[in-house]
Formats: sequence, structure tokens, C-alpha cells
Amino acid sequence: MKTLKRKGLLILMAALLTFTLAACGGANENNGKTTNTETKTNNTNTPTNDNASTATEEVVPEEGASLLVWEESTDFEYLESVAADFKTKYNVDVKFEHVAAPDQADRLANDAPAGLAADVVMFAHDKLGNAVEAGLLFPNDVLEEQTKASHPEASISASSYGGTLYGYPKSVETYAVFYNKALVKDLPKTWDDVIAFSKSFTDNSAKKYGIMWEARLLFFNYPFFANKGGYIWGKDNTDPTDIGLNNEGSIEGAKYLQSLAEILPLKAENITWDVKTQLFTEGKVAFNIDGPWAISSFKDKVDFGVIPLPDQPDGSKSISLSGVRSYYVNSYTKYPNAAKLFASFLTNKENALKGFQMTGMLPSNKDAAADPLITNDPILSGFIQQFANSVPMPSIPQTNNVWTPMEGAITKIWNNKTQDVKAALDEAVKTIQESLASTAAK
Repeated sequence: MKTLKRKGLLILMAALLTFTLAACGGANENNGKTTNTETKTNNTNTPTNDNASTATEEVVPEEGASLLVWEESTDFEYLESVAADFKTKYNVDVKFEHVAAPDQADRLANDAPAGLAADVVMFAHDKLGNAVEAGLLFPNDVLEEQTKASHPEASISASSYGGTLYGYPKSVETYAVFYNKALVKDLPKTWDDVIAFSKSFTDNSAKKYGIMWEARLLFFNYPFFANKGGYIWGKDNTDPTDIGLNNEGSIEGAKYLQSLAEILPLKAENITWDVKTQLFTEGKVAFNIDGPWAISSFKDKVDFGVIPLPDQPDGSKSISLSGVRSYYVNSYTKYPNAAKLFASFLTNKENALKGFQMTGMLPSNKDAAADPLITNDPILSGFIQQFANSVPMPSIPQTNNVWTPMEGAITKIWNNKTQDVKAALDEAVKTIQESLASTAAK
């Protein structure tokens, strides 16, 4: 998916400790903790979180520390400005290397053990599970309480794994409804309103459509499942033994989704991001469900606004899936204190607002997100409102087994109005279960 631009979080600090580094070649033996006791020996590279109580103690950079940070090149001007302030405050040099966010977790797995990875990395939370399982990340321990106080629960949950906080949340994103102001006079509140508008506006022969979204993808269709009681995994999306994508709620929601093909009479596989983006900019789509990553594609091309997703037929607020991008500290870094400080420094209120002004990314930091600079923004406020009614995408590694089978099931359901919805969902869940069993057997 495309992504929008950037933000941050700050963390206050308290009293001084010393830190002992392990020898080169592996993760630090005390797992990057700032403590006033001797370093504990740990024979694995899996970080632990035994001393989270040190969050009230001041973190200081290691003597001679310097940092490498992976980020996307579109953010470099902002990052270099923050790095200059960090240098002034802590006397630590920070350099940046362009690595696309979707590639960072995989590259970390390959480069970290060899000592070639950045000290601080940044990726979306759905990559977190694999990175933690591989022992590649330090917990956010000494700054944990301050981090939790500075961010919404959704961001903290998304940046945690197995009950342990690892991330320093940077930005949040979910999808909402872009609307063309030249085509829409009365903003819809419910899906019934959207349906009524679309029936009078849509003209397939002229390639005009009331609303478009990538109808084959579970990601964008999640509200139809979740609002009826469907879910991906049990126990707040952490239990892969409990799949809720073919329960009664999911079946009911998928039947409603099937009915919406009437107002968007195209094959699901033909409703791609490129197609709907072009049609929206050409004034042939009135409502377009997409994320903040699409803003740059529409600016200067169409006069648009953004509103939250329409309410479901039962009056409930549509529950979208959301993503949280966070900074993480490489467990193989030579400078865990400096790395933790910089991840925290990047994401404080001041730097979050600076990031918003320079890049446009929605900040996770609560104080920054509540600033009038953002809340009064007519575009971003729509995403903020929808984020409040979202749940983080599951971060457990097994989630990778879900998307393709569900895309196949939803495509069948959408393209064929006589398709047995339960049969399609049962088949997808069976495929997911078989995939999980096959992976576990290896």
C-alpha cells in the first residue's frame, strides 16, 4: 500500500544509570536495558523485559555513540532537522539510509545478525510479530510508561507483541471516504445514503460510479465483517486457533457486501487502486474509500474532502482496520541507549507536529494529534475520526496466511450474486487452516 507522510513522539526522562555492552557479534547480553546492576548474561538473542520499572530513570547515550536510521527518503529533510536538534541535546550523530518501510522488517532479519542493519528501524505493526519471534528487537522498557501515556491505546496495542511494548509509535493510518465536492452536495451518514446516491449517479457505460473501493480485499471490507461480529483471530486478534471469518456474523456481513455489487457493477478484480484513483481524479467517482497515503495523488487534481466511513445499516459506526507505524530498536545495536532516546525523540509532540508540517503524516502522539493544526485540518480530521473507530491489523505472523484465501472468497461473493456466501467463506477458512498446519509441520 501507498503511505502518507510522517509524525512523532516525545518522552521525558529521570535519574542516571550505567549500561554494559556485550561483545560484538550478537545482541547485547542485557537486552539493551539501562540498569544500575551488573549486566545479566542471556544466551539467546531474544530480548526480555525484566526491568521495565526503570522507566523513571534517566537514559543517557553511550559514550561515542552514533546512529544509523532506516527511513523513507521522502522524509529526509524532516529527519535531518530532528537529527540536528538531537545532536545539540545529546551530542550523538545520526545518519539516515533510505529503505522503504515495507522492506525494513525483512532486511532487518537478514542484516541485523551480520551487524549491517540500522540501529533504529521503522515499519508498520503487522510486521512486528515476525521481528519479535526472530529476536531482532529490544523492548521499549525504560521509556515504556511515558510512551503509554503519550499515545492512544490502539497505537500501544499495535506496537506491542505478547504483552510487551516494543515500538515508539510514529504515525497512524486507516481508510475513510474521499468525496468530490463538485459532485456531492449532501454528505452521507449511512450506507443507505450512499446506496441511494449511487443508484442515481452510477452509469457503467460512461464509467461513472457513486462509490469505489477495492472490493476484493478483506482490508477494506473488514467493517462488513466486524460490525456483525466477525473477526480474523480470536482473543483480540492474537489466537490463530480461532478463526472468525466464517462465523454467523461474517456470513451476514458478507451477504450485505454481496448486495453492494449492484451499485458498483464491475468485477472485483477490475476495481484496482490505479483504476479508482484515475476515475476519482477525472470526476467520475463521487466517493472513494482510501487511506491518507492517497492524498498526494489527489492534491491539485480534484477539490475533495474526507469523512469517516458511512455507518452500517444497523446504525453502528463502521469499524475499519488501522495501521500504526513505529520506530523500533535493533537488538544488535551497539548503542541501545542512544537508539532508544532517538526513537523517543523523533516521536515527541514537538517533532510530531514538525513532521506533520513537513511531510503530512498523521501523528500517533496524542498531544500532537489534538493540536488545532491537525484537528482543524479539513482533510486529516476525517481520518482521525475514523481511526477512533478502528482496530489494529493483527500482528501475529499467521496473518500472512489470511489475505489471499479471503481475497478469493470475496471475489467469488462479489462477482456472482448467486454464490453461496457460507460455502465461499468456509472454503477460505479451510485453506487458511491447511496453510497454518502446513507451516507448523515444517
